[in-house]
This record gives sequence, C-alpha cells and structure tokens, in this order.
Amino acid sequence: MKLDFLEPVTREGPWASVYATTGPPDEASAERHELVWRELCRSLEEQGADERTVGAVREELDRAGPEAGQRGLALFAADGRVALTCHLDRAPGVPSALWAELPRVTPLLDPARREPVCLVARVDRSGADYRTYGTGTGAGTAARTGKDAGADADAGERQGSVDGRDWPLHSAASGDWSAIHFDAAVENTWQENAALTARELAGVCRESGAQLIMLAGGARECHAVREQLPEELREITMISGHGGRAAGADTALLAADVEAARLEIAARHTEAVLDRFRAGRDDSGRHVTSVEGVPAVTDAARQHRVDTLLINPAGADTGREVWLGDEPDQLAVRRTEAAAAPGTARPRPVRADDALVLCATTTGGEAVMVPGDRSDGGPSGGIGAILRWPRSEPEATADR
Repeated sequence: MKLDFLEPVTREGPWASVYATTGPPDEASAERHELVWRELCRSLEEQGADERTVGAVREELDRAGPEAGQRGLALFAADGRVALTCHLDRAPGVPSALWAELPRVTPLLDPARREPVCLVARVDRSGADYRTYGTGTGAGTAARTGKDAGADADAGERQGSVDGRDWPLHSAASGDWSAIHFDAAVENTWQENAALTARELAGVCRESGAQLIMLAGGARECHAVREQLPEELREITMISGHGGRAAGADTALLAADVEAARLEIAARHTEAVLDRFRAGRDDSGRHVTSVEGVPAVTDAARQHRVDTLLINPAGADTGREVWLGDEPDQLAVRRTEAAAAPGTARPRPVRADDALVLCATTTGGEAVMVPGDRSDGGPSGGIGAILRWPRSEPEATADR
C-alpha cells in the first residue's frame, strides 16, 4: 500500500485518532450518532486533548453523518484542526478515540478496510457506464484533508459514461445479400464501440490508480472490450454476468462479485509481498534483502532503506516502545540514540508500528498488513521490512 495519503499527519503532535461506526442509518441514527460522538469526545478530553482539537473532531464527526455508519470513519486531528479524514470500506468493530504523540495509523493498513481501487464498467453494444470505487487515497478510502474539508466524502470516486455509434447495432433477420452486408456493418459498429470503450476505461484506470477492472453485462460485449484493453490491463480485468447497463439490472450480485474480486486481489498482493520477504533470506537463513524485528527494522527505517514495511497487528512487538526525535525518521530503540540525532531536543516514547509506518511515509516506502509469524514465514514479532538495497553489515540482534 502506498502511504502518500498519510503525509498530512507526519508532523509533530500530539494527535487525536478516532475510529467510528454506528451501524446502518435508520430512524434511530441521529440519537445513536450523538451518543457515540459524545463518548468519543469525552474520551479524548479525559486523555488530555485540548478543547480546540476536541471541538474540531466533533465538527468533523457531525459532518460525516450517516455515511460513517455505513462504512466506518477514521479521522486525525491536532492543533485544533482535522488534518485527515478517511471513509473506510469496512467499519471498525468498536468506536475508539486515542490521544497520543503519534496518530494511530496502522489499522488503516487492514485490507478488509482498505481494499484495492476497482473500476466497474456496465457494458453494452454502444458503450459503458463506469464508476471507480475506493479512490481518494489510492487504496480503498475516500480521504479528505483539513484544507479541503468541505469536499464531498466520495470526491475521490469518479463516474461517467462512454458512448459510441448507436446505429447499426442489431443484426437483420433475413439471410439475403443485403442482410449479410448489414450484419457486417453491425459487427464493425460493435468493434468500434468496444475499442472506444476500452480506450476510455484505460485512461480512467491510469488516472484513478485502479488495481482491478470489473466488466458487467453480456459475455460477448464484455469480452470484446477486454480484448481491446492494453495487455497489462487485461491481466487485472474480470467479467461479471450480473448488473449490466440495462435499466433494472441486478446490482446486488454485481456488488458481491466486486467485493470478492477486490479481496482476492488484496490477498494476492499480500502473499506476493510475503514471498519477497521470505526470499530476502539466504540459504543459511541470514537476512540479505529483508530484515525483521523492531531493532533491525528501526535501523533500516532511520537509514531510509525500507522499501516495504510488513506489519502483523497480532505480533508481540507491534506495540513495543521506540524513541522518536523531532522528525519521523529520527527513530531509535534507545532514548540515548534518539537524543543523539542532530537537532533533537526532546525524544518521545511512541508505538513502534505507527512510528515505522509514518517514517516509511516520509521516505517513500510502502506498508502491508500481513498474517502469520516467524513459524510460517512472517516477520518475527510482527515487524519486518523488504530493503531497497542488500545488507552489508551484520544483522541487528533481536533485541537491545
């Protein structure tokens, strides 16, 4: 997962981090929202959050309204303003509010909440209606920063249509020469419209960063469009027989197909990252292009060597304390090491997982939430990294 959407929360805190849900909107939504929002704000106050920041959180929660109840909401605020709001694909199980030195960003890596961006196109012989789902941060949310807080929650999603020639589209009934000639013209129209549709979808895919294309409609029309897509896009294109372009087409079954496909793509990506991590060990088991454990990963992060960060939220070391200087890359497992960084006046103890995610954000790295531990090939303690270049020094010990 690319982390550039987290840049607004990489500055110094402390930060309010809120994850909220109230269930689907109904007649009791307003009262339920009020109770949940009030409790979240009270929790922040009890943890020491300042009045201005709590007020900004409350305003953003009120603005979110029933939308948060359907998909879940994560927001991050400091110094009296909300810096980032994310509408999630999956709601958090229990609403939570945290006031800490760093924003609690690691849960955003969960693929069940942040599935890949998907471009869905309802296709017929004349063109297609399309929409992207999960855009805005590049991986499953629509995000909003403090500077454009008036934007719509789904501003990252794009929808539109493409229409080619509308005649001739249907074959003639008879089989004489003129009908055969007409049928050839119909076939040409279909192919021209399929090519036009494919060009439009390819452009939308590039602009939105979609990792999956789902074509819905008749099998022949969908296959015609798929064949006209560039080869690299054909590999990420799936076809659903549900929910075509015609009025009244079933949308529930199409939605189920899209959800299953997005989860499958996310699982494939996670497994590919784990394969790269495992391949980073040589025949003796020594790490060469990957590292694991908080000390080794912290060292690599400080040196800007982390290409992809791996985090297992159930790992024993994800909540371990590390020390942070004045910048996100001034990380160390010991306070004295953090204090030695140039310009650092006040090292602070912070959670390892959040600190490493934010460091990777500022150094152009990525992050993936992974299952498993060392026994099944995952990172020891739940923290690992794939490096930008091979190690040349001895491995860091498992602890310091």
